[in-house]
Amino acid sequence: MRKYYFFILLCLFTLLTNCAGSEDAPVITENTDTAVKTGKLTGRVMSQNGTKPIGGASVFTFDDKYKIYYATSDSEGNFTLDAPAGNRTIYIQTGNGTNFRTEITAIVKDNETVALDASQTKLNQVAKIAYVKGTYDKIEDIIQILGYTATEITNNDLANITTISQYDIIFLNCGSRSSTTNPALYAAIDANLAIFVANGGSIYASDWDVAYLVGGSNNTNNCGLPGGFVPDSKLCSKNTGSSGNVAATVNNAGLTSALGFNTLNIDYDLGTWQKIINYDPAYWEVLVKETSSNDALMIRTNHFAATGIPVTPIGNAANTTFVTVCVTLPGNIQISLSVPQAAVPFLVALGATVGPCSGASNSGYIYYTTFHNHASGNIGNAGVILQYVILNL
Repeated sequence: MRKYYFFILLCLFTLLTNCAGSEDAPVITENTDTAVKTGKLTGRVMSQNGTKPIGGASVFTFDDKYKIYYATSDSEGNFTLDAPAGNRTIYIQTGNGTNFRTEITAIVKDNETVALDASQTKLNQVAKIAYVKGTYDKIEDIIQILGYTATEITNNDLANITTISQYDIIFLNCGSRSSTTNPALYAAIDANLAIFVANGGSIYASDWDVAYLVGGSNNTNNCGLPGGFVPDSKLCSKNTGSSGNVAATVNNAGLTSALGFNTLNIDYDLGTWQKIINYDPAYWEVLVKETSSNDALMIRTNHFAATGIPVTPIGNAANTTFVTVCVTLPGNIQISLSVPQAAVPFLVALGATVGPCSGASNSGYIYYTTFHNHASGNIGNAGVILQYVILNL
């Protein structure tokens, strides 16, 4: 009988102890996680004046925990974004968002589709843009057609770092570095363009203006000419191209998607043009190539780096509250975006990294095209490619 009473007492003690809990006992909490309610936003990304659709634009937002919801516009500018329900800030950007971006607010309704008005989804110019007038090329015309603005500068201005550091993008039109340019300016121009790009400024050079990159005057007939700021080992171009139509292939998936085509004929309507003889494929990305020969026709890089370059604020960089981050999307796709500075710690906690996904951390882009908007103006689909170049610098 005593054993029986002892057993009952032991059971009661154990029961009371478990009810009271202990430091080692697991704490069971209610699972409060619920699926995020979402809706859809549709719209069309257009140029700032509302006349041209913008393909390949990034359209994204975040939920309350900074999970990203992302879409891209098609070749006609159309997009559909799955987004968390509620009052959201929607970001529209091209390139990595440092030079062209728009922010709007929209109310996303649970399980509903809301169409954004075209006036909301215009892509705004953030960058300060300059161009040097050329002889055979007028990229400023395409900039104006899109509704954006650019300021004309000269080679004398390129020789003044205080002047060019005001800008984010500089366009170098074919023929702007001509035999009439004072050769005494070349050394200063080369040094300043190196400072400009190394500190985040972006440049575009076309055809004969490869001389700004690798040396020479209005065209280059040999590799390794004196001058320029891109190492000779990275690029060689010779003035050996002949006039005529060249069948070309778009060599970049993002560019293909933005354009809506991947083949085109480029009309080289001038007597000669700069052929890319060789290039460092680890340094340059080929965006457009000649179909039959695989020769590069349009290349870009953001790998420029050099020792001894002074730190110099460029363009709007010193005034912006946006930061470039690299975000990994589903499918392990990485993309560089500009986000508000306040969002950076939260995105880093979710795996994003500060800086672009590839290239030198502070480098701007260099785009070089062997073609341009010719003297005749007959550029066909190449004109759409040049629009892409402008918006993705």
